[in-house]
This record gives sequence, structure tokens and C-alpha cells, in this order.
Amino acid sequence: MEFSAAGRLEVRVTAADVGKRVSVRRLTDNGDTVEKFTDTVGVLTSWDDGVLLITRRTGERVRIAESSLVAAKVVPSAPARRRGPAASYEELARVTARAWPPVESERLGDWELRAAGGFTRRANSVLPLGDPGVPLDRALTYVRNWYAARDLPAFVQTATGAEGTQELLCAELEDRGWTREVTAELWTGALAPVADREAPGVTLSRTADEAWLGRYQRKGVGETALKVLGGGPSVWFATVPGTEGEAPAAIGRCVVDGRWAGFAAVEVAPERRRQGLATAVMAALAGRALEEGASAAWLQVEADNAGARELYARMGFAPHHAYHHYRWTPDPAADAGPAADGASGDTGPGAEPYRST
Repeated sequence: MEFSAAGRLEVRVTAADVGKRVSVRRLTDNGDTVEKFTDTVGVLTSWDDGVLLITRRTGERVRIAESSLVAAKVVPSAPARRRGPAASYEELARVTARAWPPVESERLGDWELRAAGGFTRRANSVLPLGDPGVPLDRALTYVRNWYAARDLPAFVQTATGAEGTQELLCAELEDRGWTREVTAELWTGALAPVADREAPGVTLSRTADEAWLGRYQRKGVGETALKVLGGGPSVWFATVPGTEGEAPAAIGRCVVDGRWAGFAAVEVAPERRRQGLATAVMAALAGRALEEGASAAWLQVEADNAGARELYARMGFAPHHAYHHYRWTPDPAADAGPAADGASGDTGPGAEPYRST
């Protein structure tokens, strides 16, 4: 479908462009006599029955009536961030996966099924980096059954907003009843500016000791969780001691993997926040990563964590892509047999530990 609007603007997008990044302008009918237009940029994931579905960088899906189109065109893939090191989505996906490894995994074509006893979604979700080697419905059935056999809910981790991300897979999952539960962003930046900051009073260790775990937000960390925390190519833990007999004032974790240093679990006691402790922890870890040959950094942050986002932006980090966890949620009216699509609902083994990381 191609036509001109008012002899000036043209719709130069068709159903054949599904899977491409597009920019669309549509007329918004809000009851006013004055015409208003809304622009949407994202990946065109479907065009059926007169309705376009576009997935934005954030993972949000937008429905647009074909009849409301004023102008549309195919645009280049999401541009690389001007700030921070150049990196593809696939490179970062593999680096971040190695930094938070499961205790059990299985390949399904180019998909990796990961499990760690329910400790965090990242270690208990599918990482789909390509073709599963079988039709999608068959792959998802296998995924549901694999997690059901481990008394875990089935999650698929996806990404949007960069070249090579998975907007089409996100749409396919939603169309099949999977629910997007958590969205966060992966940010990247240069490592040296982080290391240049002051790091007074920070101690580094190769292991997460009892003191470090005392500040860690997830309580009751067991053997499986310790394997995840201690896993990765080169892992360092940072601690800022607190008052004698109390938990540390601040902690952090860093995994060095080639040119990359990944930061996680940067936590500060509520009463010690805004004293520069998070910056000090990251500076100490960054300095050690530089010594091991790293030059670039990454971290993950939730969209609603304004304080962390402000801190990381000041340190030179910028968003690279968004990532999401889709959970299989079976129809409650369906027969909930032992292999009923492999989900345990909101209760049962592994439900409580699932918090965003």
C-alpha cells in the first residue's frame, strides 16, 4: 500500500516490510476540530486486517489503524549510541550471560535453556540468540516442559531497541499468551573514567563472604545462588565496611571478560546513600578490571530506578538496548496437569526468588 496524503506526505511502507524498522505518522482522533498527529518509530511486527503493530525500543507494542496513516517510511536500524564503546547486541548478550551463569543449561539450536534453582530470572530463562532449529511452537512447548520438569516457571529473555534485537520474537510470544513481566535496560560506557574516581575504604575479594552477603538484597542465599554469584570469567566482589558488627555500608560485583567489565549488585545501606559509596565501589572494581585488560563497561538498570540511572549517566554510561523477560502464563481455566504448559503460577517452587536483576 502506497499513497500520497495532501500531495506531500507519502506512506512508503507495505506489509512486505514486516521485520524492518519504520517511522510512522498517523492522525490522532481525539474529538478536536484541529488535526493532531502522532509519530511512532519501531519495528513493524505485523500488518493484518488493516492494523499495524509496531514494537518500540522500550518493548511497548503500538496498534495503528491503516486508515489513520498519514506518512510512513522504512528507516535505518537503531543507530549506535554516540556515547560508550561500539558493540552489537549479540556480543553484549553473550558477555552478560557469561557474567551471570546458570548451574544447568541445555542447547536447543541457537537457544540456551538456563536454570539455577529459581535464583533470578537471568539465570532461569531462555536466551534465544538465533534459530531454535525447530518450528517456534514446538520450541516453546519444549521450553515449557523443560522448566516444568524443574518446578520452575518458563521465562524467555528478549531484547529490543538495537540492531539485531528481537522485536519479532517479542510479538510472537505475546501472540501466544506469554506475558512481559520485567523490562530493564543494558547501559554501556568507557571503563577508564569510572576508574578515575576516588575509591576510599573499598576492599576487593574473589569471593562473596558472609559480610558481603549480609548487605546483598536477596536473603537466604544458598549453594546454588553462590555458584551463580561466583561464576564468570574473572569475578571480583567489593565491600565498604559498615559499623562494627553490622552489614557493610556498600557492596558491588564485577565480572571481567576480555574487553568488558560488567557491574552488578551495587548496593548501599539506606542510611549511607548519597555519600559517594556506590561511586567508590564501582571505581575500585573498575581499577581492577583495567589491570586485567578491560576497556569497556556494562551494567543493567531498571527503568524506574531514577537514582541509579542518574548516577550511571554521570559516570558516562548510556542505554544500549532494553531487555525483557516473558513468562508463560497458562489459561487458568485449562487443565492444570503436571505438564500443563510448564508453569507453576504465582506460587510454588521458585516463585519468590524471581526479582529483577
